[in-house]
Amino acid sequence: MDEPKALQRLWLHGYYMNYDEADYDGVKYLRDDLATDEAKVFFMQAYAQGEAQFEDDYDRQFSLKYENSDYTLYRRT
Repeated sequence: MDEPKALQRLWLHGYYMNYDEADYDGVKYLRDDLATDEAKVFFMQAYAQGEAQFEDDYDRQFSLKYENSDYTLYRRT
């Protein structure tokens, strides 16, 4: 049985965000492809509603989840 991988932690646009290395494309999208104000919308929506869904320029689906004072990015299938 495979051991679960430890999540990475990153400071991005004024927020700490956890992510798995396999989901780094979502990190790059929020960091490199969007203006800071555009990316912050997803953090604010996740804070208010518990989750914000988005897709990158290659139609990869991601969610930014807010739970227990933590933001976690993951890829949706």
